[in-house]
Amino acid sequence: MAAFHYKAATSSGEILEGERRAEHEANVVEWLHSQGYIPIRIEEATAGGRGRSRQGVGKGLLGRKKTVRQNDVAVVTGELATLLRAGLPLDRAFSTLIEIAEEGPVRELLTRLQEQVRGGASLAEAMESQGEAFSPLYISMIRAGEAGGALDVILGRLAEFMERSKALKNAVTSALIYPAILVGVAGLSVIILLAFVVPQFQQLFEDAGKALPLATQIVIAAGDLLQNYWWALLLGLLAVLLLLRYQLQVPERRYRWDGWLLRLPLAGDLIAKLEMARLSRTLSTLLRNGVPLLSALAIIKDTLGNRVMAEALNEVADELRQGHGMADPLLETGLFPKMAVQMIKVGEETGQLEDMLGQVAETYDVEVESTIKRLLALLEPVLILSLGVIIAGIIMSILVAILSVNELAF
Repeated sequence: MAAFHYKAATSSGEILEGERRAEHEANVVEWLHSQGYIPIRIEEATAGGRGRSRQGVGKGLLGRKKTVRQNDVAVVTGELATLLRAGLPLDRAFSTLIEIAEEGPVRELLTRLQEQVRGGASLAEAMESQGEAFSPLYISMIRAGEAGGALDVILGRLAEFMERSKALKNAVTSALIYPAILVGVAGLSVIILLAFVVPQFQQLFEDAGKALPLATQIVIAAGDLLQNYWWALLLGLLAVLLLLRYQLQVPERRYRWDGWLLRLPLAGDLIAKLEMARLSRTLSTLLRNGVPLLSALAIIKDTLGNRVMAEALNEVADELRQGHGMADPLLETGLFPKMAVQMIKVGEETGQLEDMLGQVAETYDVEVESTIKRLLALLEPVLILSLGVIIAGIIMSILVAILSVNELAF
């Protein structure tokens, strides 16, 4: 059995710490409940006495950071939901979270929220005053939860929503790690060949006094450029990246760029599915928590990464104001996957739009993962083949030149 370090709160708000041996974390949670305690954080103990945080109840606040990350917000959301469901008042729940939080931005954020709530502000108003720590989506759901008297339920749904969004993002990021490593290794191999290997043969070719093949001349020129003007190449690359960043900050150019991405044969389909999954999950969560559909669409515009698809929601909102449904305007834009739109239409007709949007999100989460796997299955051999062709071309250009020098010697 493993040892687990736990933190729990009593009904009066007192914090208890200790260790208990159990087969699973769930056994510790069950034992704490049987003792009348509220589990806050459970970590598997290591040789040093503490362990890494676990998902769910046992997931704790991270260490000192300069800013409050969304991971921290998700952890605080889940822990606050746990305390409120256990019956603690909001002020006592904040005091408990502040007590167990480590020194740093998270504790400071919780302290500011508690002070404003004590001063008479609602939780949504207090969060809205914290700058970018809480998104408009988050604040709108908290406001709806306070109005409906179900803040603990809303916080639980928010925590679940943030975990699922994080899982999708991590799946995409993890899938791109191997191609990124492959491209990096390929680039490094070419740089080593051009900057260090090719120059070793340059003096030999000059002493031979024979005109070199065109391919060899190109390779040697590339090696000279890399050796003598590497700083200019780096500056040029930096300038291109800065220019691209500037272009993406201009709304009109960002709009054109996003439209071009959607028209790409494979990447465009992936982007549309990814944005559809994000839109469906966010809209389902907002509607379940009492946010009106038009208000929800206005919030979702800020959560979509593709500006073309985000702006298309304006047309959908206009149709809704005229009394039409949501599915047909989505279909008319030609940007959203047809299967998803048909599922939304069924949800509207049956009066189960929130549930159907949740199913759309689940469906397209799977679609995104499978599409990424298919793209990687196609991309990996292309990258490997391209790397082989480039390196083989460099080596062959040198071998051809060496053979021509040997012919001259005989």
